[in-house]
Amino acid sequence: MNFAAVIFDLDGTLLDTLAEIADSMNGVLTRLGCPTHDLQAYRYLTGDGVVALLTNALPPDARDEPTLRRAGELLREEYLKNWGHKAKPYDGIPELLDALTAKRVSLNVLSNKMNEFTRMAVEQFLGRWEFDQVLGESPSFPRKPSPVSALHIAEQLGRDPGEIVYLGDTRTDMQAALAAGMYPVGALWGFRDKEELLASGARAVISAPMDFLSFFG
Repeated sequence: MNFAAVIFDLDGTLLDTLAEIADSMNGVLTRLGCPTHDLQAYRYLTGDGVVALLTNALPPDARDEPTLRRAGELLREEYLKNWGHKAKPYDGIPELLDALTAKRVSLNVLSNKMNEFTRMAVEQFLGRWEFDQVLGESPSFPRKPSPVSALHIAEQLGRDPGEIVYLGDTRTDMQAALAAGMYPVGALWGFRDKEELLASGARAVISAPMDFLSFFG
């Protein structure tokens, strides 16, 4: 296999952000007087965008529209407060990005994180590599598993979707890749497990970032 471009998920694939997400959402829950969750629970509470995170983390009797709206406002405050304290690239990611850059593979990011924070994260933690397209959730670009954003990236690159391999760590990523006609690969170092990735359509799963080079000739 020899693909021309890659689309990376961000949280759980390029960056280990679980602690920051947990700290931020638990800060919201505490301010609202709701029970918090342990770190490992956030592996399954996150991944499908802000609204899903808020809904999943709040207790069932606190998911009314006013509470969700207030929680969303608080989450932005908490995330900015926790920003950059614990997040970091996974081991092996810098070496992978160096190797892909040397092979002239187009690097791109598609996240369900809010577009503003997606761009901030790439700039702060991955700023020494050149990414052609960086997209997060916004009114113009719906969250995954919608294929709209992935297809937009393919169009901007001038590439057929079949020329693009998609690396992510959740079922949402695999579903988005399949819907866009791309080649889905699951990252086992992220938030979810092998069973979920394969059941959601992963054509392959890899245990370490440098294993990804096998898809580029």
